[in-house]
Amino acid sequence: MMKKTYKIEVDCANCANLMEDAARKTAGVASATVNFMTQKMIVEFEEGQDSKAVMQNVLKACRKVEPDCEIYF
Repeated sequence: MMKKTYKIEVDCANCANLMEDAARKTAGVASATVNFMTQKMIVEFEEGQDSKAVMQNVLKACRKVEPDCEIYF
């Protein structure tokens, strides 16, 4: 499985948890961890997924919970 780390911008620890949940529920994501302290998101992708396409959906999902969050990919 492919694992990638992304820099994120998130305002509070609670928002980070909500973003983590949103990322985990996104199709193509095997697992996701958001670290508020380091402002990083680690995503493990399911086999054969296009990480960039999946991350665009992750960002959309995260913006539903935290409209001004940013993920750099």
